[in-house]
Amino acid sequence: MGSVGIKIDEIDQKIISLLNERASCAQEIGKIKSGSQVPFYVPEREKSVIEKLLQSNHGPLDERAIRSIYREIMSAIRSLEKPTSVAFLGPRDTFSHMAALRVFGTSAEYHPLPSFADVFTEVERRRIDYGVVPIESSTGGSVSDTLDLFINSELKIINEVLLQISQNLLAKCPIDQIRRVYSKDNALLQCRNWLRANLPGVELIEVSSTAEAARRASQEPNTSAIASKLAAQTYNLDIVAERIEDIPHNYTRFVVLGHQIVEPTGDDKTSLLLSAKDKPGALYNLLMPFAESNINLTRIESRPSRQKPWEYVFFIDFIGHIKDEKVQQVIEDVSDRARNLKILGSFPRATIELET
Repeated sequence: MGSVGIKIDEIDQKIISLLNERASCAQEIGKIKSGSQVPFYVPEREKSVIEKLLQSNHGPLDERAIRSIYREIMSAIRSLEKPTSVAFLGPRDTFSHMAALRVFGTSAEYHPLPSFADVFTEVERRRIDYGVVPIESSTGGSVSDTLDLFINSELKIINEVLLQISQNLLAKCPIDQIRRVYSKDNALLQCRNWLRANLPGVELIEVSSTAEAARRASQEPNTSAIASKLAAQTYNLDIVAERIEDIPHNYTRFVVLGHQIVEPTGDDKTSLLLSAKDKPGALYNLLMPFAESNINLTRIESRPSRQKPWEYVFFIDFIGHIKDEKVQQVIEDVSDRARNLKILGSFPRATIELET
């Protein structure tokens, strides 16, 4: 035990030395970037680093651990180059906050804002570097507020994260002493069967957010909240019951808003906004070039254009990068058939991030 402990101490010293050496290299890169238009956050580079590490990893640390460790290493080192500011729909300790942390790590500067429009505006005006907003849910479909804001915005989607949404019952008392449950309306709906079976007759109270629910549960006796584990940590609450949502495998897809063009990684996704010409078979004609080129569409969504009654725009996601030769040919073909076409961004395709 003693010799193993000494060896661990020696390894720790090497790790610290190498981390600081890595940080010094990053600071040199930061000096080169300073004053130029080169971004400090480069999602394609970070994906490449992680993928190379995973290929050379033979355990016992698993893929999830490697991603988590290096996310924080890159977050801390990025903050030495330039502090990164990130906006999301507040308050803190919500799933939007968790998604932002999964992208940028704990060393970024986080700004919870009251609306999606505020997130877009602050990033558009470059008062905040990046924004993180939900765009679709595996059970609830698309987030219409986010889609509508893209219609008139010049911001790009530069990354995405898939977050498993898992609800937890938080309290400072045992479950048999709970007399009321606070949470956001959709969280209460997601857990209604569990609540009916396990807390029959308990008062259910809607509040503005799951974080607000946790705050109240931390201050009121015989009270619980349905919220995230992050909220449990912040408000010093016990996790009375985990994963109480009625439908398992509920994921929400979040996108990162920015200004930069992201280079290809070889595993990318592209988002387009299209409006069809007003004639029979217009949507079919828009989609035909994708089918003919064997390009996989991962999502298609229609929204009112807000310019003319009964006129719609289409949001389309597909596998590939705008710089791929095949994709460029398809974009050219679709442009000839569409009234308008806007590229919302090409970005690294996300892996599923489990809620912890």
